[in-house]
Amino acid sequence: MMVDWFGRCVLATGRGTDRLAAEAVGGERRSGLAVTAVAAMGVVFGDIGTSPLYTMKEVFGGHHPLPPSAGNVLGILSLVFWALTITVSLKYVLFIMRADNRGEGGIMALTALALRTANATPRMLWLMSALGIFGAALFYGDAVITPAMSVLSAVEGLEVATPLLKPWVLPITVVILVLLFVFQRHGTAAVGALFGPLMMLWFLTLGLLGLWNVIQNPSVLAAINPWYALSFCLGQPGMAFLALGSVVLAITGGEALYADMGHFGRRAIKWAWFVLVFPLLYLNYLGQGALILADPQAIASPFFRLVPDERLVLPLVVLATTATVIASQAVISGAFSLTSQAMQLGYCPRIQVRFTSEREKGQIYVPNINWLLLLTVIVVVLGFRSSSNLASAYGIAVTLTMMIDTLLAFVVVRALWQWSWPRAALFLVFFVVVDFAFFAANVLKIVDGGWFPLAVGTAVFVLLSTWRRGRRLLAERQRQQSIPLADFIAGIAIGGPQRVSGSGVFLTAHPEGVPRALLHNLNHNQVLHERVVVLNVAVADVPHVAEAERVRVEALGQGFHRVHVAYGFKDEPDLPRALALCAADGLAFDMMTTSFFLGRDTVVRLPAGQQARMANWRQTLFNWMFRNADTATEFFKLPPNRVVELGAQVELC
Repeated sequence: MMVDWFGRCVLATGRGTDRLAAEAVGGERRSGLAVTAVAAMGVVFGDIGTSPLYTMKEVFGGHHPLPPSAGNVLGILSLVFWALTITVSLKYVLFIMRADNRGEGGIMALTALALRTANATPRMLWLMSALGIFGAALFYGDAVITPAMSVLSAVEGLEVATPLLKPWVLPITVVILVLLFVFQRHGTAAVGALFGPLMMLWFLTLGLLGLWNVIQNPSVLAAINPWYALSFCLGQPGMAFLALGSVVLAITGGEALYADMGHFGRRAIKWAWFVLVFPLLYLNYLGQGALILADPQAIASPFFRLVPDERLVLPLVVLATTATVIASQAVISGAFSLTSQAMQLGYCPRIQVRFTSEREKGQIYVPNINWLLLLTVIVVVLGFRSSSNLASAYGIAVTLTMMIDTLLAFVVVRALWQWSWPRAALFLVFFVVVDFAFFAANVLKIVDGGWFPLAVGTAVFVLLSTWRRGRRLLAERQRQQSIPLADFIAGIAIGGPQRVSGSGVFLTAHPEGVPRALLHNLNHNQVLHERVVVLNVAVADVPHVAEAERVRVEALGQGFHRVHVAYGFKDEPDLPRALALCAADGLAFDMMTTSFFLGRDTVVRLPAGQQARMANWRQTLFNWMFRNADTATEFFKLPPNRVVELGAQVELC
């Protein structure tokens, strides 16, 4: 930033051509920022931007409806404003977005930052890792509820146009959702450019509809005063506590600002939020409040009754459905990205990932996750049957994730940013109090449906943690049984097996030991290649690793080389491409004379009487995941006709 500021100052003091150049540079920057901000609207703000469809409806007409009195309406509007201000503007936009991992955001990036704490005990590191995994797991619960809730609430607008269409709401919702998930395999590169302008149209529509109704009753503008929120909470604490469970719907999607920071940058997201999204979004809430004060019957569907002419309801339903599809697309893509990152970081077994764009490597499609999400979303829609019922399940996973973000951010500011204890404690207390208030209000929803996203998140957490634990135990077992590579090479120097032409590449997680596949090959074939490469792939806790830092080559003598390949958790593994970089270190590969040897281990239980370090049910689960994981051949893009797999049985200690 200082370099940019200094550059602008130098250009500003120039004359003639220099001044014109400075104006051109500034214009290009402003233009680029505006374009990026518009693009961000199609991804970052989709979820929070569709919240007006159901928030006010749920507050005044949901499971715990508030009477639509003037005091209640102004109190709720004030709570919505300050919830957006404190949680979204202060916490995420102005603060947590500063905690980036080389430009990337999201709970995985925040967890990676927190785990860099130098003085943390192993128990504390385990706790932070567990919090991060659980927060990531909760995202899958949100990825199920968001498409169901948003699309269903938009299609319910048909009931406002004509009650005759009410029986068609569920079928139309299911059809839209099926088409949305079926389309995922084609990627969003072709239509992604339309998302930003369409969402800008959506936000402008929100603002205009809100403004029209605010003009009719401008007294609702007073709700910005925090006194209305305080008086509402102090005057009716019980009702206010129940209302918080619905008010939180206005901030669902706020965490997406941080998660999608790597795609658009902090500056573009901040600019879009404060200049366009926040004002237009809140203007719509004010309009709905003004409408409810003027016509209490409008609480049945306050959003769609904002239109001044009933003939505009159907076009608004179409636009709202489009906006909810875009919001759902962003959540689904987020689930794909999170799965890919979890695989890279070792929390998830390898599953098939397809890249849908030649230019954008972030555009991916994960078939297994896609169809599982579709099945679960349809079950949710048919089970809950209305957006009001779904609102009972919506919010608890989000508030819990937000609280986890706050705790991990506290670790970052205290340990990495070296904040003093009083300053860090003030940050923690302020945001945790707000987060806990929303979470506590949503705990009441567990019986009415909030159990569902928690169940999904818990199930995913068990899968991720079991895989991580099993892989660590398996790695320890293999390390115990391995032979030091240096001793093996020394033995080869004295007298070894026959050497054959070509290169043999052996993938291993333990580059200091002899790969099991090498020992099996030597045992069965009695030969070694004239050039043996022990290849280790490691994933760093950063999103991307530069090509210049991708490979490191060590010559070990006797034709042996050790190659270290590094990837970031958002990089696409491609071992042939990485090995091509070794030519700069004098280690060139000809794929036609190179064979890749992979260990295909089978995990077996310990003999009876030996104490296992994993419960039996977790061992069974790990074995199932281990057997069904995709092969390393496809994951690392190895040529299938050059791969040899050698099996072995390994006991999970």
